[in-house]
Amino acid sequence: MESRSPAEVIKDAAEAAVEAVTGSAKPDVPGKPGSAKPTVEEPTTPKGPLPPSPEQGQPDTRTPTGAETGAPPTAFGQQGAFLTTAQGARLRDTDHSLKAGPRGPVLLQDHHFREKITHFDHERIPERVVHARGAGAHGVFTSYGTAANLTRAGFLKEKGKQTEVFVRFSTVLGSRGSADTVRDTRGFATKFYTDEGTFDLVGNNMPVFFIQDAIKFPDIVHAAKWHPDREIPQAQSAHDTFWDFVSLHTEAQHHTMWNMSDRGIARSYRMMEGFGVHTFRLINDAGETVLVKFHWKPKLGVHSLVWEEAQLAAGVDPDYHRRDLYDAIEAGAYPEWELGLQVFPDTPEETFAGIDLLDATKIVPEELAPVQPVGKLVLNRTPTNFHAEVEQVAFHLGNLVPGIDVTNDPLLQGRLFSYLDTQLTRLAGPNFHQIPINRPHAPVNDMLRDGFHQHAVHAGVAPYKPNSLDGGNPFPAGDAENAFVEVPVTVTEAPKVRANPVSFDDHFSQVRLFWLSMSPIEKEHIIRAYTFELGKCYHQEIRERQLRCLANIDPVLCEQVAKGLGLPAPEPTIELPQAEPSPALSQVGQQWPADGRLVGIVVDDTATDLKGVEEVRETIAAAGMVPLIIAPHGGKVGGLTVQRTFATARSIEFDALLLAASPVPAPDAVPARDEKAGAPRTAAVDPRVNMLVDECWRHAKAIGGWGPGAELLRQTGLADTPGVVVQDTAAGTLAAVQQLMASHRVWERFPATVA
Repeated sequence: MESRSPAEVIKDAAEAAVEAVTGSAKPDVPGKPGSAKPTVEEPTTPKGPLPPSPEQGQPDTRTPTGAETGAPPTAFGQQGAFLTTAQGARLRDTDHSLKAGPRGPVLLQDHHFREKITHFDHERIPERVVHARGAGAHGVFTSYGTAANLTRAGFLKEKGKQTEVFVRFSTVLGSRGSADTVRDTRGFATKFYTDEGTFDLVGNNMPVFFIQDAIKFPDIVHAAKWHPDREIPQAQSAHDTFWDFVSLHTEAQHHTMWNMSDRGIARSYRMMEGFGVHTFRLINDAGETVLVKFHWKPKLGVHSLVWEEAQLAAGVDPDYHRRDLYDAIEAGAYPEWELGLQVFPDTPEETFAGIDLLDATKIVPEELAPVQPVGKLVLNRTPTNFHAEVEQVAFHLGNLVPGIDVTNDPLLQGRLFSYLDTQLTRLAGPNFHQIPINRPHAPVNDMLRDGFHQHAVHAGVAPYKPNSLDGGNPFPAGDAENAFVEVPVTVTEAPKVRANPVSFDDHFSQVRLFWLSMSPIEKEHIIRAYTFELGKCYHQEIRERQLRCLANIDPVLCEQVAKGLGLPAPEPTIELPQAEPSPALSQVGQQWPADGRLVGIVVDDTATDLKGVEEVRETIAAAGMVPLIIAPHGGKVGGLTVQRTFATARSIEFDALLLAASPVPAPDAVPARDEKAGAPRTAAVDPRVNMLVDECWRHAKAIGGWGPGAELLRQTGLADTPGVVVQDTAAGTLAAVQQLMASHRVWERFPATVA
């Protein structure tokens, strides 16, 4: 009989419980709030807390010291059918304060009011200085066993070994209330709950960083954040202080180029690469060491939004990435990544192919050091409580396990201090590791005691070493017990200095490598991004200074951006570096699965091929995608349940669009009720459908139509353009559109003007 993980058992039990309450284990369309169907009237019959939805997961119910309790995950949640105080006393009323008469003053003795309002006053904890806006999910990592010769870390070396994980994605610059789709770097932090201790891989969706030394971290963050006098702009780098800093501190130019590329406006968390950024050291059972860089490769490929689409999404759906992640998990289209390693010899120079491996502003092209797959990550459970899990999860690069060690990368060294230090303030004391989402899945006997929010009830009288009163416990571990290994790297005698090695001085060769590796359409997008961002700067001097930096990267890039700014293109101040393009850096030119993609299907009450629509809908769902019916009104159209109306639909939600109808203007298609209805009309078609088609076309998405839908595309003049499918049958149209979706976008629709 096939063995099943605890997470699978819990998930099946949750599905059964939800089905018992609702009659259905999984909704047709993701996004359903809660696990039960509400009633029109307020429920009055007491009952216990509802079960979580099938896609939800919770931290293991371990003790603060890592022991299994055997309790179900719901033991962390609220218990019983009745309202109580925090101490469990049942309450008659929570709607009225205790007063001296109905009109009298509130009494100081109202303990329930004071408990309730005091807790409310402190519901919010300080948000992260960076990476405040985020989303997280539970999952499992399965080792391929291919790293057995590289590391003694059990979660990597043992083939088939499964390790529970929690992953948090985030933007860097904005506050918790900012939008998901801003141009920014994205955090990709993974907490591995290994049975040898917790390992945190705290990286980004870009493999390089703005700075080489952590002492500059406050500088880049202060420069990139809003201006301190007005606290604007929110979650943007298109302002003076950012470009002032990066144009002066030129080691930031490489990361800036990545941000200006399509990588800065990711299509979804599911379609992002992840990188450990730094170089780490692995040690195997024989004591041999190698240097490595960590890579996450998404199953769905690396894809991005177009700029207009990102801007629309920020206003129409600021939760775009968060919703996409959770809806995909709920729909069973579980996000997947392969973990890979670039492996380098551990030489005294700590370089590879002339590249300094301790410089966090540099990459090693994959053509020089291929990424070797070592395991697979699947995210399969959403949080049960966002605050308890996503907000309170605490990552730290010093959370290491036997077989993985750090290097002397000066940015990494500073992060080893900073991450631990910041948790003391955010999570109110030194015991943040005892919060359920942070608790290790390995036994803990650390001799740390007391402090704010101490949850463990420690026994014994001798939390010190050596001792005899506690029988000598705890005892040090040796190699036989797989103790953590600090690799005995030789530290050479050198004077105390504030300086970088000479190899850190090259700030432009890898930026040029990135530019030369881009496809023509990606270069167009980079030119647009630089032009837009610098155009938002108030001071012309900053624009001119950044143009000097671009001149040292590539003359075409500099000339095109300068033209957009109305400024002369300066000459380079250095000899342009030689660089071989790295095809692995481009997002264009391959094909990927379409799992979890959303396909909009436009219908109306006069559609003649509703049977074809139903067949298309079933085919889309069977392919692991999500079909959404778009109609003039809610409810049903010809027996089909409507998920979006012309009033609520917007192109940003869909990866492809199918037209089964050419809808006439609906009764609510008046600008006084819906501003989108003021769009230009075509052949008496509802103007919001015209807008939907037009935006999908502008954003290089696949579009298909049959019957009246095909006629609409002919009338708009789009039928003969690339990526627009016009066929006689629904099935044939969908098949052609699916083939186009494998490339993500139809870039040939818009020929590039740069090579």
